[in-house]
Amino acid sequence: MVNNPLEDSIMRHVLTEEYLRESIAAVLESAGLESAGLESAGLPEIVQAGHPALRARALPFTGQVSDTDLARLIEIMRATMHAAPGVGLAAPQLGIPLQLAVIEDMFEVSAENATARQREPLEPFTLINPRYTPLGTELAAHYEGCLSMTGWQAVVERPSAVELKYDDEHGTAQTRQFSGWQARIVQHESDHLFGTLYIDKAHTRSLASNAQYSQHWANPDILAAREGLGF
Repeated sequence: MVNNPLEDSIMRHVLTEEYLRESIAAVLESAGLESAGLESAGLPEIVQAGHPALRARALPFTGQVSDTDLARLIEIMRATMHAAPGVGLAAPQLGIPLQLAVIEDMFEVSAENATARQREPLEPFTLINPRYTPLGTELAAHYEGCLSMTGWQAVVERPSAVELKYDDEHGTAQTRQFSGWQARIVQHESDHLFGTLYIDKAHTRSLASNAQYSQHWANPDILAAREGLGF
């Protein structure tokens, strides 16, 4: 494969501290903060696959912005995640190449889905500079979607349980273990910070538009999809 000089130049630009600060400033300035909270009309756009920030290894957070601006950025990210809606949002999804993500899963799901996917409520939290390690060898395969690949879903096989090391928004080092659907969310969002989209790990034959997924494969498990789509 021949290297593309223009592509290399773009990626080098995205990975500079200057670009990082500019991208954070742009999001902070574009999101209207009212006294009553963030207005959805002023929320930043979630960038889609093809944006260079989604394919760059994000820069570790080392205090590039003040505590006040970091807290404001996290607030904007959470509001954007809620408005989408989604269960997680990584900074690169706003065009910011920073190792920062927010996660929350308080959606109501059927008992059948909760059991099949081992899905339990996950209180909101922030992860900075995360690293995850699989616990054991058990894998689980389920459909996933992504706010940066709007309109599509695919089956991804991931470790069923992981240990996550990260810093919280106060800079305190944390180590937590997650299993089931919570482990899937943690892996999905952490992957964003290293230039990986879920489609990179997916069974590509399982890829389905949201409409086709809803019509044919919206089951608690993937057995019908595996047989029908041949993956």
